[in-house]
Amino acid sequence: MRHRTDEVLDGGFTDLVLVCTNTRDSEYAACGEVGGDEVFDAVKAWLRDRDIFWSDVYVAESTCVGLCSADGVAIVVQPRNEWYSDVTVDEVPELMADLFGTDGDDLGVGLDEPSLSQ
Repeated sequence: MRHRTDEVLDGGFTDLVLVCTNTRDSEYAACGEVGGDEVFDAVKAWLRDRDIFWSDVYVAESTCVGLCSADGVAIVVQPRNEWYSDVTVDEVPELMADLFGTDGDDLGVGLDEPSLSQ
């Protein structure tokens, strides 16, 4: 195991966006079945348009984060500790602007707080 927090932070990382794209064979809703891939792509596109994708902000697909809904996708943003459900593709630009500022310059909220591992 390698502890790489300092390396990631020194590289300019400020935020991590997890987008649930989970699918399952069940009677219950799953993000992958209500636009998970499309929301994931929209988040990446918004960040790319502001040149902060994979430089300041990392984005990853996630399995279930426990906020399943038939009305949209679950998104988690760390280290801000922000959790959203029911996100649709059309709502991604507004959500990203609310989180990161219209130009993507409101980055790093919560990074000054001590981590749980310290």
